[in-house]
Amino acid sequence: MRKEKQSQGLIFTASVDRKMLHQRKLPVCFVLSILFEVIFHVSARHVMPYVPDVLHPPVPDHIESFNLTQDANGGEIDPEMTPGLFQGDMALNNDLYNYWRVGIKWDAFPEKLWKNGIVPYMISPLYEPTEQVTILKAIKTFNFMTCVRFVPWDGKTKDYLLIWPIKYPKGCWSFVGRFGGSQIVSLQPPDGSGPNCLGSEGRAIHELMHALGVFHEQSRWDRDKFVKIHEENIIPRYKSNFDKQSLDNTTYSFEYDYDSIMHYGKHFFSKSKSKPTITTKMGHTKKIGQRKAMSKGDCLKLNDLYGCLSNSRTKRKYYNLCNFMGI
Repeated sequence: MRKEKQSQGLIFTASVDRKMLHQRKLPVCFVLSILFEVIFHVSARHVMPYVPDVLHPPVPDHIESFNLTQDANGGEIDPEMTPGLFQGDMALNNDLYNYWRVGIKWDAFPEKLWKNGIVPYMISPLYEPTEQVTILKAIKTFNFMTCVRFVPWDGKTKDYLLIWPIKYPKGCWSFVGRFGGSQIVSLQPPDGSGPNCLGSEGRAIHELMHALGVFHEQSRWDRDKFVKIHEENIIPRYKSNFDKQSLDNTTYSFEYDYDSIMHYGKHFFSKSKSKPTITTKMGHTKKIGQRKAMSKGDCLKLNDLYGCLSNSRTKRKYYNLCNFMGI
């Protein structure tokens, strides 16, 4: 049974059993959850306080037809990937795509970062309560570990994130940096028709990191010192997903991070489950491509990107949080 709701002239369809999360309490289900609630009060009543006037977000420019999780040759594609988007899960407009082709120094494009680190957001009511909780847990992680602040959209601010289960292209994907206006972060629920983006808060964190301006770790210009790309094992039409940025236009203050939540996994876009597309060097033996939590490096890079480490009053605080809470 389904029903239609109308708000501000917009009609949208929702399942009767998908009640707003503000009708339920958040479970205490991860480390320091209570502390997060006390300090930041990221409340479920803010899941969707306003209905946007228009729910027709800009379609990413770089999309082709695709299968969701498996290539015709039997090769595996990670469930978070949406083949056809840039590097699998990054939606770029043409300008940003051209910037990336020569690399990006975010200090040269400050307009692509969220002003003062404030990120208004709204979560679709189409998610089940447990799915909304997963998204809120990811948001609380940013609010606790960094000086970036996700705040419920007030219905007036021009630029905000709209976290929504987009029908096309399905999958887990985001624009990179602040795009402007109503900016989609697509997190597909486990409906059997595509990737499960909400199996853990880690996948939500990954896409929100993109929205904050963070690219994939293995796209760094210096990556060849640390990983080997096996082009012969990559599904041909996805080889461009392994492009890297240029040295002249990129700056990194931190070492290459194998543990990054932004790193590709060993078999991403592989022709076969037995053929890795990316392997580690430097004697590194840990599994790459984890989607559990921010690494220490992820945390430090994001704090550095938004100036959290340049302030002497907050530098030690965020260094300690990253080292203590990052994996």
